[in-house]
Amino acid sequence: MAWVMTFLVVMVLISGAVRMFRSSEHRGYDETPAIGTVPDFHFITQEGNPFTRADLLGKVWVIDFFFTRCPGPCPMMSSRLAEISEELKKAKDVRLVSLSIDPEHDTPAVLKEYARRFNVDPNRWIFLTGPTNQVHEFTTKGMLQALSTADPAAPVHSTRFLVIDRQGQIRIARKLDEPELVQKLLIDIGNLLREPCSKPTAP
Repeated sequence: MAWVMTFLVVMVLISGAVRMFRSSEHRGYDETPAIGTVPDFHFITQEGNPFTRADLLGKVWVIDFFFTRCPGPCPMMSSRLAEISEELKKAKDVRLVSLSIDPEHDTPAVLKEYARRFNVDPNRWIFLTGPTNQVHEFTTKGMLQALSTADPAAPVHSTRFLVIDRQGQIRIARKLDEPELVQKLLIDIGNLLREPCSKPTAP
């Protein structure tokens, strides 16, 4: 009888532990409503390879908008992404994306040299360029970010980081000057990684 009681107690404890583990898998993520849907795009990476929206489906990703000649916030933005990249070396389902809003200057070769300064792993952090009109339309109409090219040598652009879920939905926007930005973005990424997977959303 004592053996039977011990066995039953152990089974109850194991069952409880399994329930706690399963509930913790989805605990803590914030089901924030989508800000928008990432539209289709066809750009070129710093390695000279074509890159589209479909290449990011199933991944959680963060995108920022920059240009290599930027004397202001861009180096700081890239430094923040470099910190995130370092923290997420083992995260297979996370990507970082930096889109140049000065594509006439920022060719793949220029982007590759810029990426080298930050010890970029091109499989994890992708720099993109493309036709100027497509880049600007994608930035403003597709991703809903501010952009002014009144002075082509010094375009004014958004300094936000957008966090995108596995289905291609824009879920979170964070400003460069937010306190503890890197920590917040890492939490955002973790929350979206824990969300139940569903079918990709069409643009």
